[in-house]
Amino acid sequence: MKTATPVPTRIFPPVDVTFLYLINKILSGVENLRDAMNALVPVIRDYFIFDNIVVFLVDPMTLNLDVAYARATGRGKSAEADVAWGEIIGSQVIDSRQVILQEPQDAAQIERLRRPFTLGVPLISHAETLGAIIFIRFGSPQYTPDQIAFAEYLADQLALVVARENLMRENKRLEFQNRTFQVQEDFISTLSHELRTPLGFIKGYTTTLLRTDATWDEQAKEEFLTIIDHETDRMQDMISNLLDSAKLQSGQMLMDLQVVRLDVLIKDVILRSKLHHPALDIQVEIAEPIKPIQADPRRLAQTLENLITNAVKYAPDAPVKVKIAELADGVQIDVSDAGPGIPEKYRTKIFDRFFRIPDSQNTARGTGLGLFICNQIIQAHNGKIDLTSRVGEGSTFSIYLPERVEN
Repeated sequence: MKTATPVPTRIFPPVDVTFLYLINKILSGVENLRDAMNALVPVIRDYFIFDNIVVFLVDPMTLNLDVAYARATGRGKSAEADVAWGEIIGSQVIDSRQVILQEPQDAAQIERLRRPFTLGVPLISHAETLGAIIFIRFGSPQYTPDQIAFAEYLADQLALVVARENLMRENKRLEFQNRTFQVQEDFISTLSHELRTPLGFIKGYTTTLLRTDATWDEQAKEEFLTIIDHETDRMQDMISNLLDSAKLQSGQMLMDLQVVRLDVLIKDVILRSKLHHPALDIQVEIAEPIKPIQADPRRLAQTLENLITNAVKYAPDAPVKVKIAELADGVQIDVSDAGPGIPEKYRTKIFDRFFRIPDSQNTARGTGLGLFICNQIIQAHNGKIDLTSRVGEGSTFSIYLPERVEN
């Protein structure tokens, strides 16, 4: 059997205040355990040797041990060391909440490489056991009392890092939960408010037509039925927008990508827009020739119709301009209006779900979903939509679409 080369005993310096200050400085500048360990390992190996180091954390849901960090250095990279990661001692340390030291007794050096010196220290913060840090050394020297005390100090500091990371994670979870609750409340509030208006019209005019104590001429009946038809379409659009926004936000809406000619698409969009807005004055400028792009024609048309409808809603008597230009790697579509413009403080929120400009809520009806849906559809095409606006002069929504959508 091949004899292993003896490992010389190393004399370790005592821990001084400067070294402890360095440890604290490193730990105060990190946000998570992995960054802390990556920064600490090269530093603490100057104080005492370890070949493997591993940090186990307790999963708060399952109470299982998860490996949060593991690293092999020096002799820890050998084949014999590959399986020596201290899972058993890690469980024992966490269960006992005490330091555990395992050392091979009266064994030859080559046997020590198979039976390592193992030091396990619990990570405890505010009486809660968060995990354990395990130091594994193959061969001599033994861990000294000073090194064990330092390992306990290090474990205390790492426990603070883990507790801080857990607190940050919990804060993010609560913030997300609060945002989700707020979105749900906004959804219910918007739905109940927006549906109440068309339902009121439909109910009112239907009841009027069904009255037996009054008669209506054909012109009045047609007017009432036109209003009912319009409000029914409005409800249908509203429900479609709500469903689309939910699908887009959850990633369940897939794009049916095809080769699309934008000049043909925009003509169809204008025809449909004029059916809903007969007095619409829309000016189109297309830089010829426009190369075909890869897109979902239905969803892209929906986006353009939403932008045109949005322009008509806030500037009903002003013309709408649509400009299409070719870029080196795609196309740009601008939809401009001469409306009141959007104040700067609202521009970063304009694509948020359910967001509506407060000053406009009494003058324009809507759910605050149209621009959110536009943005989500364009992002699904690997594109981008931007806004430029000047108060009192109008707004321009610029869509950038690549020639091909990369999966």
